[in-house]
Amino acid sequence: MLNCRQVTRLVSRSMDEKLPWHQRLGMQLHLLYCVWCRRYAVQLRFLRVATRRLLNGLDDAPPQSLSLEAKEQIQACLRRAMKQSPPAGE
Repeated sequence: MLNCRQVTRLVSRSMDEKLPWHQRLGMQLHLLYCVWCRRYAVQLRFLRVATRRLLNGLDDAPPQSLSLEAKEQIQACLRRAMKQSPPAGE
């Protein structure tokens, strides 16, 4: 019988490659009775799907940059903050 550490590794590997039948069977049997490993498997699947969706969404999104006006406003705020803050050590 497989332990939790072995099963979590197999769950991860099974998402990247096809496991031999005996490893798949051992993993499935363990997942039947171990709620923690089942939760891990569900969370891992969720993370993989979410990451793929995020990466696909980034490809479709227009490049984001600040307008010249926004950059100037930030620089002005930083200059004001530098004038108002006391020098270090005071």
